[in-house]
Amino acid sequence: MREIDPKDLQARLLAGERIVLLDVREPWERNLCALPDSLHAPMQQVPATIGRLNPEEEIVVYCHSGVRSFHVGRFLEHNGFVRVVNLRGGIDAWAREVDPAMPRY
Repeated sequence: MREIDPKDLQARLLAGERIVLLDVREPWERNLCALPDSLHAPMQQVPATIGRLNPEEEIVVYCHSGVRSFHVGRFLEHNGFVRVVNLRGGIDAWAREVDPAMPRY
């Protein structure tokens, strides 16, 4: 699975690229901080909500540190999704490298 670092993702989003952001953290984590316009499906709910996603679109999956999102990304790939990307370092790396004002936990 491909990975993207936070600054590269930010540049692509600012350029207006169509990218689906999939947040696989728990609701309490999402309440602390989230990337704008991201879809939310906690890791354990992804199999039940996979129908909400288009397997042809590029999907960047993220969690807190990149571990859960990696596993979800592999699951998506095994289910026919061909353009899955893991956010390297998760939202924690995003907060450190892109948005220092974002709450960290």
